[in-house]
Amino acid sequence: MAAEEDRPAAGYRHGPPWVFKGSALYQLHLVKAATARAFVPRELRLVEAFGYTLGGMFLARYHDSPAGRFDELVVIAGIVWNPPTSCAWAARVLVNSAEACRHGRKEVGLPSHVATFSKTEASAIRNKPLVKPNSFLNLLGMGSTFSNQENCRGIEISETTGSSTRHLCNISMPIIGSHKHNKWMGPAIRMSLPSFSGQTEDHPDLLKYSCKVECRVRPVSAAKIWSPRTAEPQKCSDGEISNTGSDALAESDAQKQSVLVLLSRPILALEFSSLRMHVDAPKIVTPYPKKKEVRYSSTST
Repeated sequence: MAAEEDRPAAGYRHGPPWVFKGSALYQLHLVKAATARAFVPRELRLVEAFGYTLGGMFLARYHDSPAGRFDELVVIAGIVWNPPTSCAWAARVLVNSAEACRHGRKEVGLPSHVATFSKTEASAIRNKPLVKPNSFLNLLGMGSTFSNQENCRGIEISETTGSSTRHLCNISMPIIGSHKHNKWMGPAIRMSLPSFSGQTEDHPDLLKYSCKVECRVRPVSAAKIWSPRTAEPQKCSDGEISNTGSDALAESDAQKQSVLVLLSRPILALEFSSLRMHVDAPKIVTPYPKKKEVRYSSTST
């Protein structure tokens, strides 16, 4: 039985790069550093400024992949620095495919979990944009693409463990690929989204992998996210999160912290349509040792 579970899933047996086709919403948030640190191993340094790091979410719907059709929500805790590069760190990955979940855990070292993605009622048209136009995007001639009227769809996401289901959050978002009110699909781009993973029970080593993305991209209004699971994390007397790393974070606490990442302030939302993503096999990297703090004595000699 154990040997069966360790065997690569049928769709993934051809080996990397694994190709995923579909559409996605890539949303960047300002995440409190204290929230993000709960997921990042203590030997890695979080890239932060003024108490915040850059995290967010990647919500995708794949119509073609090694695991067939499935939905995915990647909760991005923040940016982690391990010289000479900085990469994103996933706090939680939710997929409605057991095959994709198994691959994420066993092959890529991700904190993957099986979930259900259910359609819910959503307003057909937004009367007001959820984010203000970005002045930088205006300079690029893209600011006007934020639409006050967009088709929306609602999604309820719940984690499933065995026979039990636990509601995580609801997301109201623009319908990816719908351009009824705005036919401009955005420019075709190619980019790489590097990420760290690993340091899990399945992969104790630190891993690095890259997602090479080809798509049409345009800015859209930020998705609206809400959840009943909004309890604040427990803190120590010094104000820091009591968890010391992803290995010490209990599943229930990790889920709550993931919700806090999703509920953090969005600063930019991008629609990826005609998405084609190549995911390379992860490689083992060595955690760069943190520099010891140097203290200087004020005593003169």
